[in-house]
Amino acid sequence: MPDLLLELLSEEIPARMQADAAAHLKKAVTDALVARGCLYEGARVLVTPRRIALSVHGLPPASPDVKEERKGPRVGAPEAAIQGFLKSAGLASIDQAIIQSDPKKGDSYIAVIEKPGRPTPDVIAEIVPEVIRSFPWPKSMRWGAASTSTSSLRWVRPLQSILCTFGPETEEPAVIPFAVDGIVSGDTTRGHRFMAPATIRARRMDDYLTSLDKAFVVADPEERKRRILADARNLCFAQGFELVEDEGLLNEVAGLVEWPVVLMGSFEESFLAIPDEVIRATIRANQKCFVVRDPRNGRLANRFVLTANIEASDGGKAIIAGNERVIRARLSDALYFWQTDQKPLPDFENAAAKPLDQRMAKLRALNVVFHEKLGTQGQRVDRIKALARHIAPLVGADPDLAERAAELAKADLMTEVVGEFPEVQGLMGRKYALLQGEHESVAAAIEDHYKPQGPSDRVPTDKVAVAVALADKLDVLTGFWRIDEKPTGSKDPFALRRAALGVIRLLTDNGLKFSLGQIGGFSADLLSFFHDRLKVLLRDQGQRHDLVDAVLASGEGNDDLLLVVRRVEALAALLGTEDGKNLLAGTKRAINILRIEEKKDGRAHDGAPDAALVEAKGLPEEKALFAELQSASARARDHVGREDYAGAMKALAELRPAVDAFFDKVTVNADDPALRENRLRILGQLRAATATVADFSKIEG
Repeated sequence: MPDLLLELLSEEIPARMQADAAAHLKKAVTDALVARGCLYEGARVLVTPRRIALSVHGLPPASPDVKEERKGPRVGAPEAAIQGFLKSAGLASIDQAIIQSDPKKGDSYIAVIEKPGRPTPDVIAEIVPEVIRSFPWPKSMRWGAASTSTSSLRWVRPLQSILCTFGPETEEPAVIPFAVDGIVSGDTTRGHRFMAPATIRARRMDDYLTSLDKAFVVADPEERKRRILADARNLCFAQGFELVEDEGLLNEVAGLVEWPVVLMGSFEESFLAIPDEVIRATIRANQKCFVVRDPRNGRLANRFVLTANIEASDGGKAIIAGNERVIRARLSDALYFWQTDQKPLPDFENAAAKPLDQRMAKLRALNVVFHEKLGTQGQRVDRIKALARHIAPLVGADPDLAERAAELAKADLMTEVVGEFPEVQGLMGRKYALLQGEHESVAAAIEDHYKPQGPSDRVPTDKVAVAVALADKLDVLTGFWRIDEKPTGSKDPFALRRAALGVIRLLTDNGLKFSLGQIGGFSADLLSFFHDRLKVLLRDQGQRHDLVDAVLASGEGNDDLLLVVRRVEALAALLGTEDGKNLLAGTKRAINILRIEEKKDGRAHDGAPDAALVEAKGLPEEKALFAELQSASARARDHVGREDYAGAMKALAELRPAVDAFFDKVTVNADDPALRENRLRILGQLRAATATVADFSKIEG
């Protein structure tokens, strides 16, 4: 079957946009093919700084014929309705329609529309220009002479050529002819901008890749990443060092080069007096280079690894020298900032105060605004201090240490290093705190109170750090809720979803029982927001959404997120057993019966069953379930009281045989009204027993 090869060659595409652009091209083209009836076997997309290439293999030579029936108005309908139907169906007269009879609705007109298939090249020639013109670049503009026309193509960088071929593997593929803004499609591309700029003819994906590789272009981004990482590791190993690996930087560097050439540079050893994190930050941010570790002491070495985009005739000496000059200048600035931050502020009114205390005093004095409705950063720090002191004993932390850490948590915002390298915020606060003799837990809290900042970020474990991190995030959440600045849809300018997720992970990962309702300003609406974030987290961890809903619907202790998680886990474990599945089926049957009968009776059947009536008139299976309920319910409540949800589930699972036998032998809606009422109350007890841990009616299946 024929294959499609498409390449869009342009000036350099920003690295951060490449992956999304490749994914969009693949989805847009394949979705459009399928929508037109051109099903395919597989698709592959590749991207470099200068090109996006798509291969779709196993396409049919033509789209299939389509026969569509379109229902029209009834026979005898007004003329306007008839004419509208003819126009929409493309019929010349009503005689071209057929009449369909319906015993209930009467006769109506049906148009049978037959659309012949189209050659797949014609379909592709229609799709690709549409995809190119509507490409959703985050930023795009019109380039060159075409920029004077509002109808010309907008693209992230100037589009230079379009390669588009189609044909079976055994034959010479044909060019799909079309043009976009004067760029005519063809079967050629170009290699590396400097090392192989000549035109290359390509037929299909396999020889396209081979030809590009010979022309110094590695089209597959994963292969570029593999080569960069392997060469960097080997180069470091040969010099007696270790590469400090960085997945984010690797992805970015792979998006900057088409032919990766890994080189090593160096800087003066005197710069190693700067903290490793600052060295790494400046080298990474400014030069997109990897840092190198000395395995003998675990510290950074005075080396760095860069990735060039060319095999230079001098072996890369000039490239290395250029990077060394820039890095030397940046590290010189960083060393000055680092040394300056450790000195008292000049002319400060309290020269005897420690450096971080002086920085905090400066932050307060400048009245730096946190939010116009929530006050200054100094006022925010005061709120965090009070909240951290309140939270500390609840999480096992020292209140005095928590308050001290909260006082200094934002002080490094006023340091020279953080002003130049914002990404080391918190981390530098920790280093400066240790230098001025603060308690280790205070220093740890200054660094870690921002954490976790995402689902994969590290969660603090030091109790003081946990207290301050909770205080920081809860202050943000309750504050913005108080001024009604809540996330809406996809917009969350103050990262409140991330803050709520951070609170959840701080509590659950550290196994902390903590009632959110005891925090001032914590509303029911905010608790609901937390529940939504918890659902997302648990779904990402593989838990079923309906189990989370079932646990939350029970209404018991829902402001203690750790207990909610434990109940969900226990419920999932129960439903993973045969007893659990059958108990669920029986309980849902009981709930459905109760819902129907309570609606009919206009009242709930949740009173205690009449034990004497059960004994006098009950069937054996009825008596057995009644007795089991008394025992199992008591055991389940006891386990719940001790927060042993697994034990509670196990106790409830023992009801399964009695529930099965009851529904097999007992008629709930007995003719005797008293017996009917009593049996409904037995089912009400079953509903109440399971509700101690979850609302089983919310569980699917």
